Amino acid sequence: MADALAQLKARLTDLHGIQDVASLLVWDQRTAMPPAGVGHRAQHLALLQRVAHERLTDPEIGRLLDEVDAGSLDPDSDDAGLLRLARRTYDKAVQVPVELRSEMAIASAEANPIWVKAKETSDFQLFLGPLERNVELRRRYIECFGQQDEPYDILLDDFEPEMKTEEVTRIFGEIKAELVPLIAELRDREVDDSFLSGHFPLDRQIALDHEVVDLFGHRPDTWRIDPTEHPFAGGAGIDDIRITTHYYEDSLKSLFSTMHEYGHGLYEHQIPRRIANLPIGTGASLGLHESQSRLWENLVGRSMPFWRFFYPRLQEVFPEQFRGVELDRFYAAVNRVRPSLIRIRADEVTYGMHVILRFELEQDIVNGRVELRDLPQAWAEKMDEYLGVEVPDDANGVLQDMHWASGLIGYFSTYLLGTVMSVQIWEKIQEDVPDLEDRIERGDFSALREWLGDNVHELGRKFTPQETLRRATGSGIDAKPYLAYLKRKYGAPVAA
Repeated sequence: MADALAQLKARLTDLHGIQDVASLLVWDQRTAMPPAGVGHRAQHLALLQRVAHERLTDPEIGRLLDEVDAGSLDPDSDDAGLLRLARRTYDKAVQVPVELRSEMAIASAEANPIWVKAKETSDFQLFLGPLERNVELRRRYIECFGQQDEPYDILLDDFEPEMKTEEVTRIFGEIKAELVPLIAELRDREVDDSFLSGHFPLDRQIALDHEVVDLFGHRPDTWRIDPTEHPFAGGAGIDDIRITTHYYEDSLKSLFSTMHEYGHGLYEHQIPRRIANLPIGTGASLGLHESQSRLWENLVGRSMPFWRFFYPRLQEVFPEQFRGVELDRFYAAVNRVRPSLIRIRADEVTYGMHVILRFELEQDIVNGRVELRDLPQAWAEKMDEYLGVEVPDDANGVLQDMHWASGLIGYFSTYLLGTVMSVQIWEKIQEDVPDLEDRIERGDFSALREWLGDNVHELGRKFTPQETLRRATGSGIDAKPYLAYLKRKYGAPVAA
């Protein structure tokens, strides 16, 4: 058995390395690649996808999995976790033809620059063809798994393993029932946030973003920050963390975007070295990954303890905007509840409705309940119904996210699932580190990083997402702490 396990690990290490190289190519395409290089990049990504899929579905992987006696291993061990993940991944992958995997990679790479152009020109028709291609390929992918009671389950499982559409619908229904009246109550509260608009020189924003990432903490010479159209985190290992943000000269939105991507980066940064080159050496799911980014962006980055420490520095960097603005006014402004068009700029309360909208539309797309050409109208109708916001154009509506261009259908729900889990994790950290807020107010984030490292990041992908959450917090996913948190924070009148 030992020899079979060693052979399996060697094969899976190579496979993980191929995926890291693909991640670097995606990072390069979205940050530095000349636009005309998209055809080359599509072929490169398709090649890597094909090689990875062929290696994963090699019958030798199946033989080695059968030979290793998983029952003799400690269920909590790295090896047992690796075998569980490898078996599950292999069994799903062998049902998908390698040619389809290659087509999906090419279509996604080719669609991204067209989406960028369509967004720039606010022209959904320009993007319709690539979108139709991506959707058609995802439907063929679903068909690989036979008849399904809910076809969307297949796509959802790729991003949040073992989560079912029915369960997400139940959780989101509970959230929607509470958010709609809360938004109605808060949307007209008068909060002066005029000082958050103005001229914020990019060089100072860039320097401040680097300062915040250094303040939160990481090992030297392991991180970088780059501009991109749609922020994301990537890299090629625990010592190669690449986060991105999008800069606006008239606002400080990039600061919160950077905090968000820091959470993603820290998750990968604190994966244990002993498993870092194996498939279990990454985040347990997109939802758990999002719990980390939303924790740093909101529960730290929009908290009063953080701004008691960092606001004087912000005033020093941007005196023109903040010299005469008291901390309470600033705190109220960065936490203002105001229904808006753009998900990544949404406040904590309205954010969930943006995700629910996308989750519902994706099910309609997959199940053929909406024609793709009618998506802008369907989007606008839901924005009006859920947030009372009128969509002026495609760029601020259906084209604002890059996910469908990348073929990431099934992804969106993880944003809200992760937000829910972030509060569960935060409450457990507060229980275990009673002086957490005092530490943050002193600019000390070491205890927070260490708790996350010991209780979430240490586990990598050894367990299912919900088992990982239970081990960290003692509970599976539960929307009640998230809803209670929003009501505590926003229930009382916000100081203006």
